[in-house]
Amino acid sequence: MVLAAGTEAPGDRPRPASLRGWRSTVERHWDSRDSLLYALGVGAGQHDPTAELRFTTENSAGHPPAVLPTFAALLAADPPPLGDPATVRHAEQSLRLHRELPVAGAARTTAAVSAVHDQGSGALIRVVSRIRDEHGRPLATATASFFVVGAGGFGGDRAPASAWAAPATAPDHEIHYAVPRDQALLYRLSGDRSPLHSDPTVAERAGLPQPVLHGLCTYGYAGRALLHTVAGSDPARLRRVDARFTAPVYPGNPLTIRIWRRRHGAVFQAVDGTGRVVLDRGAAWVR
Repeated sequence: MVLAAGTEAPGDRPRPASLRGWRSTVERHWDSRDSLLYALGVGAGQHDPTAELRFTTENSAGHPPAVLPTFAALLAADPPPLGDPATVRHAEQSLRLHRELPVAGAARTTAAVSAVHDQGSGALIRVVSRIRDEHGRPLATATASFFVVGAGGFGGDRAPASAWAAPATAPDHEIHYAVPRDQALLYRLSGDRSPLHSDPTVAERAGLPQPVLHGLCTYGYAGRALLHTVAGSDPARLRRVDARFTAPVYPGNPLTIRIWRRRHGAVFQAVDGTGRVVLDRGAAWVR
């Protein structure tokens, strides 16, 4: 699983049951610089600097500026206090897009813990963020699940099992991405400053050989692949992207996005350079 940000000091132990009823409201503001930086943070323009100019520049002739749809995940509320960052894993991410995002804008996000599950070895906390623009119109709904190691055993219900199954056929598309060794340092400038993605000491405490790539960065790479293969490179067409994080991604290790077309859009996985599945149970819906 890919690790996510935590906000408390080492040794703090969250009480999962106490998170029920947690709510948050935040105001988000972004401009074209934020949109451009995010695009670079999820690999846009790395292979061919001229291929994704709509997302990486604001003044290229014939390329009206646009925002990558998965940028909406940055507009979600920060998760509740979950303890030591070394014990928190970003387990799942779902993003439903209600309209195309503007290049610059403002949003009001209201968030709540929607479920707290006892998985035995840890607790699974699900947070739903409802994102509206400055006029109150829905922009996106982001649902994130976080697994907190060692916080289970409190007597709650387990999370229901998913019915997703990997296709038995060869993928319709395989998109290969190089991931530079400094990619996490670039992506963190979009807001997630968890030291797990930059500090070897924190990574070692988490039992990892080195800092790992942000889960949402891997998710953004997959979102770009889906955008260009099944949505015709039109951000207004990508309606929803769901995925589960199943293994850490190390910067410098390439990614391959495997995509199977479906009537609603696609199902997908991401694997690293060793063939290990790092993003699983992926599904995308296209207008």
